[in-house]
Amino acid sequence: MTKGSAFVLGATGQIGRAAVRALVADGWEVTAASRRGGRDEKWPAEVRSVAVDRAEDGALAAALGTGTDVLVDVVAYDAGHGAQLTGLADRIGSAVVISSCSVYEDDRGRNFDTQEEPDGFPRYPLPIPETWRTIAPGPGSYSTRKAALERELLAAGERLPATVLRAAAVHGPHCPGPRELWFVKRALDGRPVRILAEGGRSVFHPVHVDNLAELIRLAAAQPGTRVLNAGDPVAPTVAEIGAAIDAAMGVTSETVLFDGPPGKDRVGATPWTAPHPLICDMTAAERELGYRPVVTYEESLPRTIEFLTAAVARQDWREAFPGLVKYGVDFFDYAAEDAWLAARG
Repeated sequence: MTKGSAFVLGATGQIGRAAVRALVADGWEVTAASRRGGRDEKWPAEVRSVAVDRAEDGALAAALGTGTDVLVDVVAYDAGHGAQLTGLADRIGSAVVISSCSVYEDDRGRNFDTQEEPDGFPRYPLPIPETWRTIAPGPGSYSTRKAALERELLAAGERLPATVLRAAAVHGPHCPGPRELWFVKRALDGRPVRILAEGGRSVFHPVHVDNLAELIRLAAAQPGTRVLNAGDPVAPTVAEIGAAIDAAMGVTSETVLFDGPPGKDRVGATPWTAPHPLICDMTAAERELGYRPVVTYEESLPRTIEFLTAAVARQDWREAFPGLVKYGVDFFDYAAEDAWLAARG
């Protein structure tokens, strides 16, 4: 006997792949929807794959047919997507939708959209509870669009019970912008030194894709209208991440730390680097869903490293991971690092 039907929208992305696996293992009949209708080699044969472009009028409604017990949407980004789901509430028993911790802002209105301004990086409470203030919704940025998505879903109330998961920095295999590459490629290149700004103390709470999938699985089985953070059990500093990756790869390197922001040519910058920490409070997920993480950061690293190593062996890192290119930074400018080290003696 199954738990019911589950429809995963965005199934062939990083989060979708893991969500399908978790739901199937928990006894759901899963339909995996993506624009090309692809499959993951680790899915069992009973997973049904369908091609759906949600931007086409009526396409999602047609794919849902008579309906589904739970719809998991990992690619919803704005109010329009929220309205699309609520407009199909008569066919959806409940929803689980991925948002982002970037919707939070501090008590002075600073948020991810102001971080490049002078003193613009937010100072969040530690840890951030789900009840903390969020950015004003709108179409202007990724964060404001996610806030608008949340508002649209939560306004539906009992008409469409929806669990909104505010994901931290997602990591694991199939990530389009893997932060871990910053350390992994240096190890592969035989680079003996890592230079870290902000004293290596920067913290951007990670969440492994399998932990996120566990939250999706639990929320699917316990419908309700709620917002929950999604993070790993521990939020390591960037220096701790580097040490863990070096240990997993069996390399020994020197870490050079300096206080303050990255130097000339962004030396010392990493995808985690920030002047103030971001740590999500996970007690609500533990209390409301019975959430317990299925993997620690250190335990997850071997699979991530294997994935990244294979990817950069096939092609240049910029082609393999366009999600890193969006930062507009050459994270592997070793000449700039050597010049900085030489200047420091």
